[in-house]
Amino acid sequence: MSKTPHRQAETLGDYSADSRMLLLIGLAALVGAVGAGLAWVLLKLIFIMTNLFYFHRFATYFVDPGTNTLGWKAVFVPVVGGLIVGGIARFGSAKIRGHGMPEAIEAILTGGAKVAPRLTVLKPVASAIAIGSGGPFGAEGPIIVTGGAAGSLLGQLLHMSDAERTVLLVSGAAAGMSATFIAPLSAILLAVELLLFEWRPRSLIPVAVASVTAAALRRLLLGSAPIFTMPLMTSSIREVVIPSALLLGLIAGLVALVLSKSIYFFEDLFERLPIHWAWWPAISGLVIGLGGLVYPPVLGVGYTVIQRLISGEFTWQIILGVLIVKTLIWSFSLGSGTSGGILAPLIMIGGGMGAVMGHVLPAIAPGAWPLIGMAAVLAGAIGAPLTASVMAVELTHNNGLILPLLMASVMSYAVTVLLQKRSILTERLSRRGLHLFREYGVDPLETMMVSQVMHTSVFALPADATRQDAANWFKKMGERGPEAWSHWQRLFPLLDRDGKLVSLLTRTQMMIAAKQTDLSQPLATDGTLSPMKVAPTDTLRRVAAMMAESKLTRFPVLNAEGKFVGIITIDDLLLARSKETLRESNRTRVLRLRWPFGGSREGVVGIVEGVEALDAEREGPSGA
Repeated sequence: MSKTPHRQAETLGDYSADSRMLLLIGLAALVGAVGAGLAWVLLKLIFIMTNLFYFHRFATYFVDPGTNTLGWKAVFVPVVGGLIVGGIARFGSAKIRGHGMPEAIEAILTGGAKVAPRLTVLKPVASAIAIGSGGPFGAEGPIIVTGGAAGSLLGQLLHMSDAERTVLLVSGAAAGMSATFIAPLSAILLAVELLLFEWRPRSLIPVAVASVTAAALRRLLLGSAPIFTMPLMTSSIREVVIPSALLLGLIAGLVALVLSKSIYFFEDLFERLPIHWAWWPAISGLVIGLGGLVYPPVLGVGYTVIQRLISGEFTWQIILGVLIVKTLIWSFSLGSGTSGGILAPLIMIGGGMGAVMGHVLPAIAPGAWPLIGMAAVLAGAIGAPLTASVMAVELTHNNGLILPLLMASVMSYAVTVLLQKRSILTERLSRRGLHLFREYGVDPLETMMVSQVMHTSVFALPADATRQDAANWFKKMGERGPEAWSHWQRLFPLLDRDGKLVSLLTRTQMMIAAKQTDLSQPLATDGTLSPMKVAPTDTLRRVAAMMAESKLTRFPVLNAEGKFVGIITIDDLLLARSKETLRESNRTRVLRLRWPFGGSREGVVGIVEGVEALDAEREGPSGA
């Protein structure tokens, strides 16, 4: 039944959230706690593996693999780690390969947010081995994937829709990142910019709850100090810093492009090798080992190097080691498909680039330009400028640099979206034949009502019409020629004296009725007495959903009193979509300035004429 305008208005609103959101919030808090625990476990695993591989002891505290005393023997440590990771991927799950973010996106978009339960165990173990044996990766990527797998697992154990499982998966991913970096806000922004593919309260609120919960518990497990410390900005930013940050952002965008191209260049090289992919991590392990021999600080997550960069305690040796050695071994090993994160390496490489730029840009504070470079390269590489700039603040608690951070991050993002079609995160999905569109906007079908596009010039029949009337109508149509049959109308309502719908016939039903032997029978019995119908206050999105579900392409429109007022067709929905295209493409000058500041309305007239032309196209010819 059609709803009255008052009842329909009650169902329409700014948001679509319902009581199920409360359930998701409770589950998200649980996922956040689990995510914090998993982050703690994975960090401890990495510490254990690092101590075992490089120092031959069992210990759970952090140690820099670059300080090992193995000498030339250290070259083979990453090879051993690569062999183990390749074996886990070959006989455990191939999903552990890579940094995991594309796999998480793929699970959300095409897999119903379903992640295999064994991934919750295999991914952190493989990542801990890869990083602990010297792999130049960050811990945050595996923790994000592991947290997402935990959220997905909970969603699979309960009666959940795909959308609800997605919320739990992303809640786990955000919790993992939040617990790793004590960065709850940037974890939420990462979810919004990369993983949710929507901006709705039913997803944003649970994700925020999970992120904050994980950050709070992380403080209890691992402390509340910032991940990296640097001199805080206490003075105001000079005006010259903002254009300087713009320049740095442009260069950072180009660096991000090079990094993305290099990863997939090496991936293509590995694809050409005549050996199974399970051996590839061992091959990349040899390159990692040699890189570590040249410059040991590039081994592992590299937090020590990052700290030196943003403290302003860097030398040209560190800068060149990061920009050349770290970049080479990271892109090569990631192209091999081994397991590890990308955020920390991107941050380190961006810091090296910022350190170089700091020698020619106006001085701000020690480590400021390396920090801005970190955010800018990260923003361009993953396509998340807000996440990158806020993360830089949360990592250092230095909010005095927020203006140059935002400027550099946004400009880097601008460069990458203009010069490349895919980011590091989505290129792999594209190679698998999946298309990902990362721009969001309000659906025009959600903002337009049936009353705005429906046909009101409709040929209708009286309720007491007979089959003979149908035959007479078809005869007249035949006399008018082929043009008459091109008319838009395919539904024919039978109305009583009050204008209420009694029956509805399709053109095919009318033709069949007109060919019956007994033409004196009522035409209403040949139609549908209780057809599906819509109200003038229904949104076009609701109509589109009804058409998709019913496989029908046109509906009668009844007002609050049940009176027939028009017909809406699938062509009307397409026309509404074309109006959105016109809004994007019709460029018209609205105001014209005349000396001394006169005005003109020519542009306004142009827009009105364009809309009127579309309206005339929608109405088509009048009733037959």
